[in-house]
Amino acid sequence: MKPLFQSAHSRRDFLWRFGGGLGGIALTQLLSTEGLLAAPAQANSIPGVLTGRLHHAPRVKRVIQLFMNGGASQMDLFDHKPELLKRKGQKFDPGEGKRVEAATSEPGTVLAPAFELKQHGACGRWVSSLLPHTAGCVDDLAFLMAMVSRTNVHGPGSYLMNTGFLLPGFPCMGSWISYALGSEVDNLPAFVVLPDTKGLPYNQKGNFTSGFLPVTHQGTIIQTGGATPIPDLHAPASAKFITPEADRDGLALLRKFNQSHLAGNDSDNRLEARIHSYELAAKMQLSAPEAFDLTRETEATRKLYGLDEKTTEDFGRRCLVARRLVERGVRFVQVWSGAGGPTGNWDNHTSIVKELPPMAAATDKPTAALLKDLKSRGLLEDTLLLWTTEFGRMPFSQGSDGRDHNGGTFVGWMAGAGVKGGVAYGESDEWSWKAARDSATNYDFHATVLHLLGIDHEKFTFRNNGANRRLTDVHGDVIREVLA
Repeated sequence: MKPLFQSAHSRRDFLWRFGGGLGGIALTQLLSTEGLLAAPAQANSIPGVLTGRLHHAPRVKRVIQLFMNGGASQMDLFDHKPELLKRKGQKFDPGEGKRVEAATSEPGTVLAPAFELKQHGACGRWVSSLLPHTAGCVDDLAFLMAMVSRTNVHGPGSYLMNTGFLLPGFPCMGSWISYALGSEVDNLPAFVVLPDTKGLPYNQKGNFTSGFLPVTHQGTIIQTGGATPIPDLHAPASAKFITPEADRDGLALLRKFNQSHLAGNDSDNRLEARIHSYELAAKMQLSAPEAFDLTRETEATRKLYGLDEKTTEDFGRRCLVARRLVERGVRFVQVWSGAGGPTGNWDNHTSIVKELPPMAAATDKPTAALLKDLKSRGLLEDTLLLWTTEFGRMPFSQGSDGRDHNGGTFVGWMAGAGVKGGVAYGESDEWSWKAARDSATNYDFHATVLHLLGIDHEKFTFRNNGANRRLTDVHGDVIREVLA
């Protein structure tokens, strides 16, 4: 099988591109500063390797992924199991002599959900009282009720759900999508990451890496918690010496250095990535301030996302930014809930009763708001919304009322373009300990997302170290039961 990546430009074309491109940016910046531009230029898309030759008709143009970092407890949120209530406090014994182990503790007794689950919507989906806003949207959601992971350790589990591999060094899904489809515009990144303001997740930036794909496809991390989401986008007011003329001269010198470097390193794609980053930074000086300016939204929209409430303001702000970004042509946006570490995330070892409610409260209203907002604006017709986590929790206690890691079964959902709302695929056993029927792996999940984007996951490869690598490795099936 031939690799899909082939350069579309000769060396001469490449030299012209970055030479003329940087000069054009300098000129544009100069004219803009002097107020001599009659109107903003039309943004042109940056093509990916599959642009114009997708494997089949796409249903989706862009993706927003909400990642619950730490392992959201499936039986306390979505997976209703009466057996846990019936046998509360008893020894956990699944029968048939099955060995019971936990990742970081000794297995305790059966732990019943501390919060009531009720059926909602026409589909009758069970949802915890911790998620009242999400409960009102279940008829738009397709649940994967028996997802499984090959690990119950955070680092490998997070890599697996993001890159398809347990080890570091492989491209994440956002990078694969950026590489395949490119960007719809050239003044914003194709792949943006909005981490929790408390910090990066497990694996840090490894979750957003482009791996062996061209560096330009790695995730652009935007910190939305500060006064300036993108630091150093503009020169400080004190730097009076930075003028349009100085910018022009600096870019000319940079172009000279790049030409000299390229002459001896014409096969190094890192240079093209650097050039692209400089070009993008210049263009974002004009586009980014508007994209991240939430004061342009109506008061009703800001309240919908919970920006007027301390509990929901952070995650709500990032969900609203995600909507504004995809609205402006960003291809893939990942919004994280929870930083890495023992607390302040979905890794509820110590106490489900104390640790799960604040995470649910912070994300429930903004999640539902994002879905409703996308739907009301018509964006859900070609946008895919994902809710994921790296693995689930155990049906027995850790300590008094905590739960340990469980790769045996967990829950995720998807909504939007090409997705059949109100359905559920798969089922866990009576304990929500292991998948019992129609399990879904990360490979199946990734294959389904790519399929909705018009990409056959088995044909979409990149040649690396003698192998045709793919996001789904050598596994994966499209989960057609959740497709409309």
